[in-house]
Amino acid sequence: MTLINGLPAHVLLVHVVVVLVPLTALALVAAAIWPRAARRLGVLLPALGLVSLVSVPLTTSAGEWLERHVDSDPLVRRHTELGDGLLPWALGLFVLAVVVWWAGRGSRREGGGGSRWSALPVRIALGLLSVVIAVGAVVDVYRIGDSGAKAAWHDGFSKSAHGQHGADGS
Repeated sequence: MTLINGLPAHVLLVHVVVVLVPLTALALVAAAIWPRAARRLGVLLPALGLVSLVSVPLTTSAGEWLERHVDSDPLVRRHTELGDGLLPWALGLFVLAVVVWWAGRGSRREGGGGSRWSALPVRIALGLLSVVIAVGAVVDVYRIGDSGAKAAWHDGFSKSAHGQHGADGS
């Protein structure tokens, strides 16, 4: 995927990643900590994780295409390097979303007291691992986005407004 409606696909697809990865992280932590949230989210949790996971390589691929079509710049290279590191976090979100969903299914079938979900050590382990992966993914999305914004805008605007008139309107 290279262009969407005449614009580089990366600048549009990045918004999917910026929204879905943190949303998936939040939903995962909620579901891992609160079994009721896991039951309410149901299959939406792993589906959200899957869409987030798929969006990362699509966005990365579009970004690599864009990188070949802009001037070589250390900020762009840094952004590209950071972007390559998001896939493992997205994969971790997806795998944990599936595990939390699967564990929550047993408690729903058995009236809320299922052995898979209610085992305290399992809940604690899933909760801690989910928090770690969620925080890592969100921090990585932030770092990548920050580096991308710097690469795109570092010399693309003026700190003073153009065409501003003085106080007397002249």
